[in-house]
Amino acid sequence: MKASHLGISILLVCTLAGCSQPAASSTGTAATATSAAAASTVSLTDFANRTIPLQHIPQRIVALSNGDVDIIYALGGTVVGRPTSTGKAPVPAAEKVQTIGSTHEIDLEKIAFLQPDVVLGNAPLNEKDIPTIESIGAQMVLSSANSVADIQRQITLFGQMLQREDRASQLNDELKQHIQKLSTSAKAAAHPPRVLLVYGAPGTYMAALPNSLSGNILELAGGINIAADLPGLQNYPQYAQLNTERIVEADPDYVLIMTHGSGEEVKAGFLKEMQENQAWSSVSAVKNGQVDVLPSDLFGTNPGTRVTEALDLMHGLLYPDKAHE
Repeated sequence: MKASHLGISILLVCTLAGCSQPAASSTGTAATATSAAAASTVSLTDFANRTIPLQHIPQRIVALSNGDVDIIYALGGTVVGRPTSTGKAPVPAAEKVQTIGSTHEIDLEKIAFLQPDVVLGNAPLNEKDIPTIESIGAQMVLSSANSVADIQRQITLFGQMLQREDRASQLNDELKQHIQKLSTSAKAAAHPPRVLLVYGAPGTYMAALPNSLSGNILELAGGINIAADLPGLQNYPQYAQLNTERIVEADPDYVLIMTHGSGEEVKAGFLKEMQENQAWSSVSAVKNGQVDVLPSDLFGTNPGTRVTEALDLMHGLLYPDKAHE
């Protein structure tokens, strides 16, 4: 990602005849004007490698994902539009903010009514929506979160957009230190737990790979992803088709389920499928009752800066004896 360009040169030419002011005064006036313009102008490079010029710091921001909302508030900003979801807003301060659809299906009428300066979307899901958003006079800034490093890039990008780079740097430093602490704790384990991460909806189940956000969280928390060598799906390269034979052979210690919807309903359906296939009965996670659902606000979507909570929860599940260290 390219660095932001906060200084845009502005050529000011004085052509007034008979000007009686000293040259030094004219220069000072030009410098002041240039400084004011630079302070209110931002140029961003988003995750789709698009250069986006903003004439001022955005005051009216619409976010299509909860993670983006969380990051904006963590940086000290606010949003006027947030994703539609069945759960609570990612931050209490955004609870009464207008909902406007999601990355999968935006509500253009509601977004237009809010008159946003910027709409935060997903790369590549919302690339198709760029012309529509620009037609209502707003800019679209695209990012994504397939790893904790991506979340750190989002923090940096939004910090540049709000001209709050110092706060963004502080948040990223805190996250880096958090990861290092967990890594040190996990390295002391003689046998890192083997885990199958399942992303599910009723009747549909996929294995999360290391190049997914949840897969990355698992590895940073000290777990081994048993699906690491499975081929990614064409349309969803961060996930793989479940291969019962390979899973039984790998014998995971834990089976952890993620979902956007009803976690217990998905868990019940998954347990039913396992019961119908006797091969699962030999898996350690099944024999020891280590099949569980992860919180959807931390694992079914991008949690933003709350990724530290996701890391802690995962580490605590895998290393219960270290949970209170």
